[in-house]
Amino acid sequence: MINVFQPSLGEEELDAVRAVFESNWIGKGAKVDEFERTFAAHLGVDAANVMSVTSCTEATFLAMELAGVGPGCEVVVPTVSFVSVANAVAAHGARPVFCDVDPRTLNPTAEHVEAALTSATKAVVVLHYGGHPGDIERIAALCRDRGLLLIEDAANAVASTAGGRACGTFGDFGVWSFDHGKIAVAVDGGILYARDPAHVERGRKLAYFGLEAFSGFSQAERSANRWWDIEVSEFGRRSIMNDVLAAVGCVQLRRLPDFLRRRGEIVARYDRELAGLPGLALPPRLPEGHVGSHYFYWVQMAADIRDDVAADLYRRGIYTTLRYPLLHKVRAYGADVRLPGAERAAATTLCLPLHQGLSDADVTAVVAALTETVTARSAREAS
Repeated sequence: MINVFQPSLGEEELDAVRAVFESNWIGKGAKVDEFERTFAAHLGVDAANVMSVTSCTEATFLAMELAGVGPGCEVVVPTVSFVSVANAVAAHGARPVFCDVDPRTLNPTAEHVEAALTSATKAVVVLHYGGHPGDIERIAALCRDRGLLLIEDAANAVASTAGGRACGTFGDFGVWSFDHGKIAVAVDGGILYARDPAHVERGRKLAYFGLEAFSGFSQAERSANRWWDIEVSEFGRRSIMNDVLAAVGCVQLRRLPDFLRRRGEIVARYDRELAGLPGLALPPRLPEGHVGSHYFYWVQMAADIRDDVAADLYRRGIYTTLRYPLLHKVRAYGADVRLPGAERAAATTLCLPLHQGLSDADVTAVVAALTETVTARSAREAS
């Protein structure tokens, strides 16, 4: 099966994990610190603004807590988002208010966000769909003007920039994922960015039981005696990263430029070889000053053939998908709203395989199969 997503792991990652095992320290330690410093440098921010956690979902939950999201609050969320975002809002007793997106970019515009604002709005969440920055500059300006917190879900956007600035750093908080399906993986794990370093300092406590300091060797070095005593400042949980995952993550960040180069080559081939195929729309080109991460490559076609095309490709050993199912259609969130742009996109969009492990032969197979099945299905519908 030619997969939609697939990690690229090898001997370098195994050597890094082996070194951690041989150190006899596999918990949170030097490798976690290195991973955080490296990613902060990648973003162009100070290490004091960045912390690692067990997953992007945990980073999102933590961002909501640090932002003061709670009962009586509303948080605007694009309906094309991952379920973890809406869960993080609802789990804190707040109400997710879903906004529409552009049917071609699948990102919200500032106008979409503004239309969903009410007097109860506390924060806005944006997703950089497929690694495209979207309307982030204008949305950030809107949030500043309205005194709203902005949380960026940059899980798709590990290397995306707008105007030379890293996506995830336009707002008050940003979150990234390093799970098995991302461009750079740490097997699992997430990063939280906060504009205010005080939020990171508090976040570190919340991610480790609310303790004022870690116990063990680090505490012993600062205390002449009774280094095992603890002090709990608030009620937290355990969601810290460990050196095993961080070691993999450090290697993957070093390899990230090569991953992005290969993904760019694949995108260029898709753009070139699928151009002009009747009935098929390719991803919109990025505006001037925007750099994407090549996370998704999505095509759009008539709604009445999309599902059949996906099934045909699957039978040929090519896995495709729709990311992401619309959140305002999920009963648990209790939304009662029509969002026509997102609904149109959800009916017509299909994400093709895109990862750095795709061979040239894989790409050729995807292009040939998609061309054949779209042409055949379109002809059948027209007859």
